[in-house]
Amino acid sequence: MPEPEESRVLTFDVGGSHVAAAVCFEAGFRLGPVVTAHHDGVRTSAAFIDLLTRLGSEAAGGFGGGIAATLAVPGPFDLGAGISGMRHKLPYLFGVDLRHALAPRFHCEPREVKFLNDANAYLLGEVGAGAARGFGRVIGLTLGTGVGSAFAVNGRVVTEGHGVPKDGEIWNLPYENGIVEDCVSGRAISSAYARRTGETRSAAELAAAAPEDSAAREAFAEFGDHLGRTIGTVLAEFRAEAVVLGGGIAHASHWFLPAVRARLPHPAPELRISALMDRAALVGCGVAWFDSLRNTSIADRSALARSDSLPG
Repeated sequence: MPEPEESRVLTFDVGGSHVAAAVCFEAGFRLGPVVTAHHDGVRTSAAFIDLLTRLGSEAAGGFGGGIAATLAVPGPFDLGAGISGMRHKLPYLFGVDLRHALAPRFHCEPREVKFLNDANAYLLGEVGAGAARGFGRVIGLTLGTGVGSAFAVNGRVVTEGHGVPKDGEIWNLPYENGIVEDCVSGRAISSAYARRTGETRSAAELAAAAPEDSAAREAFAEFGDHLGRTIGTVLAEFRAEAVVLGGGIAHASHWFLPAVRARLPHPAPELRISALMDRAALVGCGVAWFDSLRNTSIADRSALARSDSLPG
């Protein structure tokens, strides 16, 4: 039996080098086949919109009667208006109204095209169907070239409140003699290695070399020390029950987790690695869409499901 139209949504994860798309189904936030494409050769907004349309059609098996869509995007981005404010990343999208450009392509109403910050999408995916399920207060950190962050309380992403930094962003918070991202990022791992060896290598290269390269292991341990101190001090006021780590560097977590744990306060929040990894933002887009459709949160819906299952 085909899925009802309202129980599925087309989701996109717009990254720095590629775009992924998949249909997310409300039941279990299950994803259909994920299709991806690099956008390195794209130079215009029209070409980028064509790329999204092609990927969406492949993921959805054609648009037929139309399908709603939610896109996880990096900032700066006016999520309400659907207009990019990015000048350095994807500069050809600056000032472009993506909502009204995409709606006719997907054969849906403009109000059915929504946008979500990529770090928030990642955390919502983990809250809905990943490593953060069942926790009331959660921090999500995406560890890559830089550091992304998101905060959730009872299944909803929050960008203000006790212990939440402005807009939920930690990358530019004061830390030591600079900011957090100076010490918690792929660039920081590369810099730590260069100080020891005089060689410049990417975090991914260092992760591959770490089994045989003691300087690479030391660079990851230094990164872990700073990450643990950040969680234990900069983020302590939020009183997270769990911290979920995602992003490319999380794949090398065994090289830095011991140093992170050594710096955590007692009692420490549960430290978890993303269960969904590259699929987290796609699932999170689905979670956000269905929560808005039902006007509730993951936690609210879970509580309702539990109460419905109790004997009367």
